[in-house]
Amino acid sequence: MNEQRKKAKLLIQTAKGQTEAIINMIDDNRYCIDISNQILAVAALLKKANMLILEQHIQHCVKEAMQENKEKEKLEEIMNILNRLM
Repeated sequence: MNEQRKKAKLLIQTAKGQTEAIINMIDDNRYCIDISNQILAVAALLKKANMLILEQHIQHCVKEAMQENKEKEKLEEIMNILNRLM
């Protein structure tokens, strides 16, 4: 596992723990704004993890495909993901 995947995994594990905490906050009937802030924090962690994975994909898979003149499929994949991100 390369360094970017390790970082992404750590971010996702952190998000998992925070998600469990959010569930407890809801069960404990905590203040809605506090819950919302925690949800936004988890979303930010997942977004950062996703960007690390995409960066790794571009640096390796897309670069390799371009060297083999097979970039069309990989570029379409990236465009589809970018459209979903926006």
